Amino acid sequence: MEIFDLIVIGGGPGGYLCAERAAEKKLSVALFEEKSLGGTCLNEGCIPTKALLNSAKLYRHAKDSGVFGVGAADVTYDHEKAVARKDAVVKSLVSGVAATMRRHKVRVINARAKAAGRSDGAFKVEAQGETFLAKRLCIASGSETAVPPIPGLKEALKCGRVLTNREILDLKGLPASLTVIGGGVIGLEMAYYFSSVGVDVTVLELLDKIAGGTDTDVSNALLAECAGRGMAFHLSSRVLEVTEDAVIFENKDGRQETRSALVLLSAGRRAKTEGLGLETLGIEQARGAIITDKHLCTNAAGVYAVGDCNGRLMLAHTAYREAEVAVNHMLGIKDEMRYEHIPAVIYTDPEAAGVGETKQSAQEKGFDVREITVPMQYAGRYAAETEKGSGFCKLVLETRTKRLLGLHLLGPYASEMILAAELMLDTRLPYERLQRLVFPHPTVGEVIRETLFKI
Repeated sequence: MEIFDLIVIGGGPGGYLCAERAAEKKLSVALFEEKSLGGTCLNEGCIPTKALLNSAKLYRHAKDSGVFGVGAADVTYDHEKAVARKDAVVKSLVSGVAATMRRHKVRVINARAKAAGRSDGAFKVEAQGETFLAKRLCIASGSETAVPPIPGLKEALKCGRVLTNREILDLKGLPASLTVIGGGVIGLEMAYYFSSVGVDVTVLELLDKIAGGTDTDVSNALLAECAGRGMAFHLSSRVLEVTEDAVIFENKDGRQETRSALVLLSAGRRAKTEGLGLETLGIEQARGAIITDKHLCTNAAGVYAVGDCNGRLMLAHTAYREAEVAVNHMLGIKDEMRYEHIPAVIYTDPEAAGVGETKQSAQEKGFDVREITVPMQYAGRYAAETEKGSGFCKLVLETRTKRLLGLHLLGPYASEMILAAELMLDTRLPYERLQRLVFPHPTVGEVIRETLFKI
């Protein structure tokens, strides 16, 4: 029986890149994926949502184009066409991943796989009634929608009144109204999309702010932008029950309810590790997530876990880097995973992005910090392209050394600009050196330079 150098369970970003990088290094690799290559990100998350969000942004800009001297009469939106384009984009990218696997001679097996212990020093993996052997094993099983124990929720999911991110992306028509349970990144992006194309949207959030760990000022400004466009928000609100025609919740104003045609459940995600046979290898977990070290090693020698299944930081770009670190460790190449400078983005319009510490997180770690904030209007291109925008750039600095600890943005192109901030943090260059960087003019990114000169 053939013994692979590496078996990867899960074909999402972490899994397929792990397979690709290992195959590039001449390891024999088998990749198991029970659904479509690309995982949640490519099929049900990152890519399809961005395709729809771009359609919504074009629609909104067309409607508001008059102030820029552009006349667009009778602007309409066709959700079904937008979904069809989204599907075409996804299909093309999934095909691209499959082609990459073929090019690198990765054996792709479309089946649910699980670990089944060891045999003569090799890891056993079972799928489709067969047993496969490997010298190393990488778990990249991803995550799934967390379903909190709310009365009536499971029944509503079963009958289709409540949807997850998977089902809502495939709606052929627009609902008249939508309630979103959860004001995190996924919930906000979907709320923004549906609101932008004419759906009445209400967001219920358990915390006292939207967007989770996002910088508070960015979160508050984004909330104001979204509310100004007609979205309704109920913060510090706990959902008590989902009925046939309402979502019951409570907050400081007491018990309330909201009624809508559909409900989106977006209350977080959890590592998908059940049924993988991890117990046959004695792999340690915490709250369902696989415990890994800085090399993405589990407690079982030769077994790695990358991506959402380790629960470290559920972002596709994190999974990519984890995959590379894991493969380097397999090959004896010195490398380690660092999580402190991984950027996060919310793809609303305006976009929100941040990297490194917020003022709150820095203070919790014992830093004495100060913030410097500059409006995006300082950048000529922003002023030329944006009407009445509320964007800004914020630096978080260690007071004594003036070392940059974090950078946070709200505005167009924030998702593209944040890489510059990550490089600034990761290289740990002193602010005097950062001030010497030459930004192309005119760009929105020049706001970073302007902020650096306020130090």
